[in-house]
Amino acid sequence: MKQFFILILTFALFACNRQADQTQQLQNRIDSLEQKLANTYKPGFGAFMSNIQTHHAKLWFAGQNENWKLADFEVHEIRETIEAIQKFQTERKESQKIEMIYPALDSIEKTIKFQNLSLFRHSYTELTNTCNSCHRATDFEFNVVKIPDNQSFSNQDFKESRTK
Repeated sequence: MKQFFILILTFALFACNRQADQTQQLQNRIDSLEQKLANTYKPGFGAFMSNIQTHHAKLWFAGQNENWKLADFEVHEIRETIEAIQKFQTERKESQKIEMIYPALDSIEKTIKFQNLSLFRHSYTELTNTCNSCHRATDFEFNVVKIPDNQSFSNQDFKESRTK
């Protein structure tokens, strides 16, 4: 019986030691993954804003050419970028204010559905003004957005394509 008890005790100690080893291995893997995650590239706020600026300009030229599918696409690209800002830039005060853009985006989406150039121009102006209001509210008033006056994307045709 004494030998049986020693055998059980040895087995229990071996099992506990093995469990501790496995726990340490798992902790090492977690630490390694956390380090990799901390070093993962995360776009800066300026990169997101540059992306919005590009889609803002493309939205204008799509609307001016009454390419409503492209205009709708560009609005959704702006929305996706704003969602990315809210996800990846939570520590920035600008991220807290960026929601003010949603009513202007909703408005321009509605005008795109109506396919009315006059309404589009009005809503686009509202969108542009909202961008500038947000910049002022977050102390970036020096960054003024305007309605584009020349098309800088020489590699894109903003006219609606009739071919399928």
